[in-house]
Amino acid sequence: MDHRLSRRAVLASGLALGVGGLILPVRAATPLKVAGIHASPVENAWNSCLHKALQDAAADGAIEYTFSEGVSGTDYPRAMREYAEAGNKLIIGEAYAVEKEARQVAADYPETAFVLGSSGAAAGDNFGVFGTWNHDGAYLAGMLAGKMTKSNVVGSVGAMPIPEVNMLINAFAAGVKAVNPEAKHLVTFIGTFFDPPKAREAGLAQIDAGADILFGERIGTADAAKERGIKAVGSLIDYTPRYPDTVFANALWGFRPILNAAVADAAAGKPVGKDYTAFGLMKEGGSDIAYAKGVAPADAEAAMEEVRAKIKSGAFEVPRDTAEPK
Repeated sequence: MDHRLSRRAVLASGLALGVGGLILPVRAATPLKVAGIHASPVENAWNSCLHKALQDAAADGAIEYTFSEGVSGTDYPRAMREYAEAGNKLIIGEAYAVEKEARQVAADYPETAFVLGSSGAAAGDNFGVFGTWNHDGAYLAGMLAGKMTKSNVVGSVGAMPIPEVNMLINAFAAGVKAVNPEAKHLVTFIGTFFDPPKAREAGLAQIDAGADILFGERIGTADAAKERGIKAVGSLIDYTPRYPDTVFANALWGFRPILNAAVADAAAGKPVGKDYTAFGLMKEGGSDIAYAKGVAPADAEAAMEEVRAKIKSGAFEVPRDTAEPK
């Protein structure tokens, strides 16, 4: 499904992090032609972060943005080639399910810059990568959840056990354990990146198994929590306005700092064959936690804020555990 973006278009949902100068628009005399290829619908949380940043950059005049959504793995390489043939100078997307194929396309179009979400390394001059490292916020949310649970059981619903999803869920679990070593952590993978009904069913099963707080790595988890009257944690975007009585904390992630860096390199003709992940870290201003104050105990919030400050200063680093959660 292809779309063209009006510069006046604004996506109402999404994420706006207070990251100061990092989200200032990258302006160019001639906007860079950029294509976005989204494997899931842009309403999916992860894709919405990319889509919102790309739309905002287009509205700022930094880029011209064209995109496709719901692109299957079998069609993904074709979409990459078509956008490269159409003269786009930078292609943003995701290589998680098509690592080998995406890298081959990039090798076939050395004059086109590709910057894709990936669990692998950058390659050559024109294949850059980025990770979704909002594990700092997940750890902090886990600290709150660990002090809030009354059943001493929390649950996480994830897509599939790839390194980035594992790291996020493990970080949440580590935050829980840091303040409540006896808490039990349930983990369910739904086997796909976008299936809200399936995520809801997984959440309901965890609640039936005793969980009274759910971490929704996948959209749809909060629906189960809302249905059963328990609390939930959101990921990537702020779900609290959508679930005001359910989602009390969110592990936020913003793509704009990463996009700005990639656009600046591509516009200047510099190699993009690098890892842009660090621009999304909390200490760099690319991610954070958003939470409703007063839901967790005051001492839990205070302890979390102390760790949050240490993460931002670089004094504390949340463990990056990419092993599949047990």
